[in-house]
Amino acid sequence: MAKLKLGPIADDKPVKVTVELPAALHRDLADYAQVLGRTTGQTAPDPSKLIVPMIERFMATDRAFARARRDRSAQVAGGSAEKSG
Repeated sequence: MAKLKLGPIADDKPVKVTVELPAALHRDLADYAQVLGRTTGQTAPDPSKLIVPMIERFMATDRAFARARRDRSAQVAGGSAEKSG
């Protein structure tokens, strides 16, 4: 069995977002959903349900983003410490 980057998709309260995807990307999402369903032993999720966990996974593993976020947080915390002191 393939080791996918995504696991079972949580059934959270949805927030409506409209996004336009290229047809080829939608087909890839549909294929991924089918493989994910077989891998997890669940019904294949709607391809649109994959977008959020994929973005979350991408952001969680993007080291440059994490570093920039930490640097920004440190600057904000350092700036407020100087103003209050």
